[in-house]
Amino acid sequence: MRLVAITLDCPDPLALAAFYQQATGLEPHAESNADFAALEGANGLSLAFQRVDAHRPPSWPDPAVPQQLHCCFRVADLDETETQLLKLGAGKPEHQPNAGRWRVLTDLAGHPFCLVGGLAEPE
Repeated sequence: MRLVAITLDCPDPLALAAFYQQATGLEPHAESNADFAALEGANGLSLAFQRVDAHRPPSWPDPAVPQQLHCCFRVADLDETETQLLKLGAGKPEHQPNAGRWRVLTDLAGHPFCLVGGLAEPE
């Protein structure tokens, strides 16, 4: 068994795919549409987005609407990457549990994700 995709619920798959494409450099899947969009990674893992009417964004850190999924991205420079993603429309929750080691941001649909800094690239 091999993991081939991670799919996020959202109100606008194309907008969320565009955000993550700009953030990660992953390539869009040719058959992306208003109901389902995907980005393809070189390692065979796809990041996908499916339309859910009346989508309720997570309310992290408040568990009233659980986060359901939390992705972490390794970055070379926390401040630089945070600034870039905020310009793309990411949100930054007030609660930051350890801002010196990682930053919690939210994507356009409200899903929290972390930027993890100071880690060496895998060999």
